[in-house]
Amino acid sequence: MSYILGFAGSNSSTSINYQLVRFTASLVQNNEVNLLNMAKHSFPMFSEDYEKERGHPDAIVSLSKNIQGAAGIILSVNEHNSNPSAYFKNVIDWLSRVDRDFIRDTKVFLMATSGGKRGAQSSLEVSDKLLSRFGAIVTDTFSLPGFADNFDVDKGILDTPLAAEHAKKLQSFLDAIR
Repeated sequence: MSYILGFAGSNSSTSINYQLVRFTASLVQNNEVNLLNMAKHSFPMFSEDYEKERGHPDAIVSLSKNIQGAAGIILSVNEHNSNPSAYFKNVIDWLSRVDRDFIRDTKVFLMATSGGKRGAQSSLEVSDKLLSRFGAIVTDTFSLPGFADNFDVDKGILDTPLAAEHAKKLQSFLDAIR
């Protein structure tokens, strides 16, 4: 059975990007959604030495299988110094070693949020290129700026134009995975 996989590119227990993913997943109807809280998944830093000595971490192999079994992915990436976090890059590095085609032809709704006015747009752009390099089909991207001002855990996206844009792009993603 196909499902949608949702996760954030952050391993923070208070990840605002995970909150955005969880909210987005709550809007999905007529599809099974499997949410992964990456704060519960730690991985060693990738190195060829580690890989030669110990192979691929079981959790990465499991994540790779989850990705490959998904009809689509809802992903929100955080931003550290205008780039995706080292954690997210490390996950991608590991996944590409397990299977270079780990995300090929998989539809992705790629999002980002931050407390700032740009809404992690730099990280979003880098992540879009990175995922596309491995064959992902990024159907839509969405940036939520000023997270504390524009999001409420109970109400979701507060800004009406941003909420409408998010809903339109989510629907486009859902149409693409049908």
